[in-house]
Amino acid sequence: MREQRRALELSSEFQPSKTTLGAWVKTICRAMDAAGCDSKAVLAQSGLELRALDGPDVRCPIELSIRLWKLAAKVTQDPAFGVKAASHIKNTSFHALSYGISSSSTLKDAFERALRYSRWVSDVVNYRFVRRGREYHFVMEPTTEVPDESVDCLVAAYLRMCRSLIGRDFSPLRIELRRPAPERIDDFNAILRAPLTFGAPQTRMVFAAEAIERQLDSGNAELAQHNDAIALRYLAKTEISGIQVRVGELLRARLPDGEPTEEEVARLLKMSVRTLQRKLLDNGTTYRSVLDDTRRDLAMFYLRVPVYSLSAVTHMLGYSAPSCLTRAFRRWTGQSPRAWRAAGCIRP
Repeated sequence: MREQRRALELSSEFQPSKTTLGAWVKTICRAMDAAGCDSKAVLAQSGLELRALDGPDVRCPIELSIRLWKLAAKVTQDPAFGVKAASHIKNTSFHALSYGISSSSTLKDAFERALRYSRWVSDVVNYRFVRRGREYHFVMEPTTEVPDESVDCLVAAYLRMCRSLIGRDFSPLRIELRRPAPERIDDFNAILRAPLTFGAPQTRMVFAAEAIERQLDSGNAELAQHNDAIALRYLAKTEISGIQVRVGELLRARLPDGEPTEEEVARLLKMSVRTLQRKLLDNGTTYRSVLDDTRRDLAMFYLRVPVYSLSAVTHMLGYSAPSCLTRAFRRWTGQSPRAWRAAGCIRP
């Protein structure tokens, strides 16, 4: 019982229902290389491969991105790694969205455009952008626990966006960071160049309304609309997979109590079985395929963690006996779970 409880605690780290664009992983790697670290080795330790992230809309499960951020902070030993990483975002990192932002008529237009397509870039952060008197407040609220460095990077990235449009000397009125103050803040001050508050209730950037609403010489409405159309297609592809994500999320929650039926999942999603089947079919999959894929991904995650015994993995995947897990795992990998684990697949 103690082992299974520990396994459940560890498995809370695994949240593949949330994802980020693969471009973030490449940005982290470039920042590690610039810091003199071996990004390839760190990437391998995190369980990622760069070649698997090629393509404009390839996404990375949030648990792997979180692991990479933590490892990057550890190997660089730099409390300002996050704000420095933002300088390694390329003009093409976010594809059409980057070009649409560059063509925005005002900073207000740029922020609203970025928020409109934010779920394509990442569905891990909620944003609010509101005018309050003579100020605009831009609030970032992660929907799950993420490393401080990842939020630092977001803050610096949006500030770089502003400076690329309005001028390198531009700074907000103030920046409030929810994270605790690091041991050294010199680099934060040098890069952000704004009054900083650490340990704030929320992460917030505050701008003068005049600067946010000023017309930009680089604005090009036709070009912005063209890139909006492309970004919208990317976003649509991401949103289409939502039903598959929701089913997978329910399965991960229910599997330790046994394999849920399709009827049960449909009821929890407040739809008929026929509607669920149609939505999954529109996404090119079926309930059995999502169930099988979810079990495969969870099995490979659990088996990398030494504390998980095969009996615990069997239970958490909703199988009735270890032999059921073994048969399924051989089908997925051509190996038994024991052989796969013995081959060196355990996470350190």
